[in-house]
Amino acid sequence: MEGEELFRLITENAADMIAVVDANGERLYNSPSYQTVLGYSPEELRHTSSLEQIHPEDRELVKGAAREAISGGAGRRIEYRMRHKEGGWRTLESTASTITDGEGRVEKLVIVNRDISTRRRLEEQLRQAQKMEAVGRLSGGIAHDFNNLLGIIIGYGEIMDEELDPANPLRESVVEVLKAGRQAATLTRQLLAFSRQQVLAPKVVDLSAVVSEVEKMLGRLIGEDIELTTVSEPELGRVKTDQGQIEQVILNLAVNARDAMPHGGKLIIETSNVEIDEAFAQQSPYPIELGSYVCLAVRDTGVGMDASTQARIFEPFFTTKEKGKGTGLGLSMAYGFVKQSGGYITVYSELGTGTSFKIYLPRVDAPLESDNGHARVATSVQGTETVLLVEDQVGLRTLTLALLERCGYKVLAAQNATEALEASQRYQGPIHVMLTDVVMPGVNGRVLAQQLAQSRPETKVVYMSGYTGQTFSGHAILGPGSHFLAKPFTRDMLARRIREALDGMTAGASK
Repeated sequence: MEGEELFRLITENAADMIAVVDANGERLYNSPSYQTVLGYSPEELRHTSSLEQIHPEDRELVKGAAREAISGGAGRRIEYRMRHKEGGWRTLESTASTITDGEGRVEKLVIVNRDISTRRRLEEQLRQAQKMEAVGRLSGGIAHDFNNLLGIIIGYGEIMDEELDPANPLRESVVEVLKAGRQAATLTRQLLAFSRQQVLAPKVVDLSAVVSEVEKMLGRLIGEDIELTTVSEPELGRVKTDQGQIEQVILNLAVNARDAMPHGGKLIIETSNVEIDEAFAQQSPYPIELGSYVCLAVRDTGVGMDASTQARIFEPFFTTKEKGKGTGLGLSMAYGFVKQSGGYITVYSELGTGTSFKIYLPRVDAPLESDNGHARVATSVQGTETVLLVEDQVGLRTLTLALLERCGYKVLAAQNATEALEASQRYQGPIHVMLTDVVMPGVNGRVLAQQLAQSRPETKVVYMSGYTGQTFSGHAILGPGSHFLAKPFTRDMLARRIREALDGMTAGASK
């Protein structure tokens, strides 16, 4: 077989794109794979400049590599972007080798290009996911430690507020301390939402009904100069989510849209059924599993965002608003909540045209769950029962003991699981409820509850924590009958949660 025939046989059956260009960069040969990958037939590219379809920002890189190859250097591997015939850019990995004449002068370059667009997209998805995971872990850890401190500040502040005479000038200062502590507690809850460590109380809901409920509030929230439109697909599928949290997400997105339209505009909230197939998943800039979803889209006609802003939009404390106008936690909270719910959130925006956020929640084949309201309110938050308190932080343990005793309870205090089990063995009377931290050195609260149940199966359990990490199965989602007290808590929150557990009431997370 002749050399030229062998060359054509190889190039015409290769998945990689192979081109031959002369020393001036003119294309002399293009393999058929160019049409498969980039949409150009070999004839369309023949006798054109090899730089025409290359991204303007990458042309100097390509020219430099070509000069190196022509001057006798080894052809180095480079990456650059080349325009697809239908629009958009593909990322290519390229190497060049030389063809010389009888005197050793370079006559032609043989360029081998491999499309690595999918690989680079997946690598970027992985980098983004790892970055968000790392920031989430950091945020959750900070929130956990800070919540313990806030619990002490708020708890002792409440005791001072109760003890001080109303006419005491210090009382006003105590009120301000409590106000600041509660604001800080709100920030830590948002950090926990981003890090996917908040406690959820999900139920099966119709998102179109949720949007209808929120719509009643949005008119006052966004103002008269913004036209609000809601669209819902008939026969919309159902999702399992925390209704209060998804309502908050919609409100946050609507407020951001309002701020992006200072001179008015349009806000569209749409719900629809979506099937995520392979083609859809490949086009998504975010990793997404195939399956059936309900999509909640919030679109505006505001100022839009550039690519660099979109890349950071879900990071905690990142904001485009003026200093003091926003915490930068609204979208990070939405991101964490949606991920914790098994869904996905995406953003697409262009400067001057507006922004579109889309939330995909898995569709479920289950009946709607009626809202049996919130837990029944205990008629009395006082009690005389015995509480086993387990908390490894000495300051918070001392405070919680004092708060429980002020409510009338008898308290057995322990620093860890070992001390708690020993206290249980020593105490001859009934232990009506155990209030235990979830995350502790050694044995955690969940395992401790299982161990205590072997000797005291009648003892109720209330878990408390500044965050739950992976200790609660199902990513910190409460099951029926569970009792959880989120730190930092007030005396009233503590007393009500203990009373609910003792009286057998169903309770969700204390917010």
